[in-house]
Order: sequence, then C-alpha cells, then structure tokens
Amino acid sequence: MIDERESSKSNEVTVVDIKMPFVSMVVFMVKFAIASIPAMIILGFIFSLLGLLFGGIFGGFHGGKGRY
Repeated sequence: MIDERESSKSNEVTVVDIKMPFVSMVVFMVKFAIASIPAMIILGFIFSLLGLLFGGIFGGFHGGKGRY
C-alpha cells in the first residue's frame, strides 16, 4: 500500500508561468466580465429579497414608530 504522505507529495503541482498571448487574455477577460453580469443580477435579486425580509422583520431604518 502507498503511504498517504507519499501520495499527497507525488500529486503536488507548482505553476511557474502561463504563456498566453495578450489578445487572447483580453478576449478571455471580456468573456469573463460578460458572463458575470447574469450572476450579479441573480445575486442582486437574492440580496434584495433578503433586505426586504429583514427590513420587514426589524422595522427598517426608522424603527416603524416615527421617532424623528
């Protein structure tokens, strides 16, 4: 049988350099930015619902009784 320490050491990888043309990197970053837009919309919707829920539970910013 292989010792666990030996198997974990044999699977270590160190990345030293990534050779990628500048134009390909720019295209990748633009695609990444475009792909993140739906994720931000979904997260915004989720946080809006949570804000609505907790605002309703705790009375919002004003405390609900007109203390001002």
